[in-house]
Amino acid sequence: MTECDSHTIKSDRTLLSILKILGDQERAGVTEIATEIGRAKSTVHGHLQSLHEAGFVIRDGSEYRLSLMFLDFGKGIQTTTPLYEVAQPKVDEIAETSEEKAWCFVEQRGYAVYLLGSQGKNSTKTPARVGHHRHIHQLAGGKAILAHLSENRIEEILAEHGLPAATPNTITDESLLHSELETVRDRGFALNLEEAMTGLNAISVPVLDVDGSVYGSLSIGGPAHRLTQSHMEEELAPMLLGTANEVEINIRHWWTEDSSTISNKMLGIPLQT
Repeated sequence: MTECDSHTIKSDRTLLSILKILGDQERAGVTEIATEIGRAKSTVHGHLQSLHEAGFVIRDGSEYRLSLMFLDFGKGIQTTTPLYEVAQPKVDEIAETSEEKAWCFVEQRGYAVYLLGSQGKNSTKTPARVGHHRHIHQLAGGKAILAHLSENRIEEILAEHGLPAATPNTITDESLLHSELETVRDRGFALNLEEAMTGLNAISVPVLDVDGSVYGSLSIGGPAHRLTQSHMEEELAPMLLGTANEVEINIRHWWTEDSSTISNKMLGIPLQT
C-alpha cells in the first residue's frame, strides 16, 4: 500500500466516523466530534464543510446534522430488496391484527437489518427503527433468518461478530445458539424472551424460497407481560406462519414477472403506459 493509499483510507475512515456520530447523536459540533474520534478540529471541520457543500449535512449554528439526502439513498436501497414490495402491506396487516409493533428483517453483513416496520394500536416505543442494524443472534427476527443460513455462513457471522450480550438473557454460548437454531427450524418460528431488551419479547418466522434459502423474516414485538411465551406460541405463531406463506407465494410470483419489469422495479423506474 502506498503512502497516498494509506492517507486516503484514513481520510475515508474519518469521514465515516463523522457520519456515524451524526447518525447516532442526531447533531453535534466540531469540537465534540473531534474529541470523540481523536482527530484535529481542523480536519473534522474540513470534512463537515465538504459534506455541507455537497448537501449531505445541514449546519445549525455551530452544530451539524445529517440531511434528508440520506433518506433519498436509503429509500432507493430499501426498494431494491426483494421483500420490500410484497412484505410492506403484510407488515401493516400484522401490526393491525396483533395490535403490536411488526417488523420485517433481512440479513446484511452478518447483522439483522430492520427493513420495514409498522405500529399497532398498542405498540411500545423502542429505539429500533427502519435501517437499524442489530446483532443477529439477539433478535427473534435475526434467529429466524440465522436458522436458515448455511452452516458456513453462520460460522462466518459468529467469527466476525461474536455473541455479545444485550441483556442477561442473550444467548452468548455457541453450542446453546446452535441448539436454539435447531429448535427454530423444527417448530418454524423463533422467540426472543427479553434477549434484546429487558421487558420486551418477540416472535418471528422466516420467509423462505422454494429451495429453503431465506429472504428475511416477519416479527412481532411487545412488552413481555402481553407477549407471554404461551400467547406467542399458541396465537401469534399460527398467524405469522400463515402470513409468511402468503408473502412467499407473492414474492415468487413477483420474481417470475417479465425480467425488464423486475429490473425497472428494482431501479425505481415507473412502468410506461
